[in-house]
Amino acid sequence: MGKVYDVAIIGGGPAGLSAGLYASRAKMDAVIIEKGKWGGQAATTEELENYPGSMEHPTGPKVMERMKIQAEAFGTECLKEDVTGFDFSDQIKTVKLSKGEIKAKAIIYATGAQPMLLGAPGELEFRGKGVSYCATCDADFFTELDVVVIGGGDAAVEEAIYLTKFAEKVTIVHRRDEFRAAKSIVENAMQNDKISVIWNTVVEEIYGDGIVEGVKMKNIKNGEVTDFRTDGVFVFVGTKPITETIKGLVDMDAKGYIIADEEMRTSVEGVFAAGDVRVKSLRQVITACADGAIAAVNAEKYIEKNFEHILLPDAKKEGGWV
Repeated sequence: MGKVYDVAIIGGGPAGLSAGLYASRAKMDAVIIEKGKWGGQAATTEELENYPGSMEHPTGPKVMERMKIQAEAFGTECLKEDVTGFDFSDQIKTVKLSKGEIKAKAIIYATGAQPMLLGAPGELEFRGKGVSYCATCDADFFTELDVVVIGGGDAAVEEAIYLTKFAEKVTIVHRRDEFRAAKSIVENAMQNDKISVIWNTVVEEIYGDGIVEGVKMKNIKNGEVTDFRTDGVFVFVGTKPITETIKGLVDMDAKGYIIADEEMRTSVEGVFAAGDVRVKSLRQVITACADGAIAAVNAEKYIEKNFEHILLPDAKKEGGWV
């Protein structure tokens, strides 16, 4: 069988890195597998002022770099690879990679979620420079400024209300003529003097010089295009969990988020979920880190309970126990 890790962690964002740190400090043989950027979405955030202790180095990339260094310092192996699937049919789990596979006693799935993009020109250019996907993260940067919120669901309207604590004016731009958000949330928004709504309209371009200065909007009823000046654009057109490789293997909700309990246990024994990829009410760096720590602690308990006296076929030949 070859090497068997105690725990294989899928995803190198805050949840995965925290899980690696806690697993390694518990003397487990842990590997984190990440195909993209270490740190995940947090590594794309220019300012990270709502993560405790990050004031000296508040940038997302810097904090994530330090997390990875710390996990590696305690022995976590960090592997740059693409996970293509899993085999949970045996007690020893198999992680299928684009180049081979690895074995582990427990799995922590921490691939995160990603905001759905608007797809308008300028969106990616000004990401972190006026374009945001998280009001809780970035609202403070728009104190006494004007912002646009794009979307019409619960998240868009709730985040618009939150933004009024900081911004001078919040304009919601929605492609339909009514919100999809819950009526109670809509009522609260409509009673807020700082909030106005532009109906039946889509944002076709975000522009500026180094930072966001405005948007070009199109009325889908009459085709009229207008220029709207704003200091920031918050996009809330949905989020998508990154669960393609584990789909059908563990229980998920209708949106594809993994269902896990407060101990991060999924519907499959020995498989845990942590961070933005699971069903939860708040998706932030701090909650992802907490999830990762909890998952690692419970993975350790699972291993101690289920592998104390298990002898693997290859180990029998060498007289060794797992």
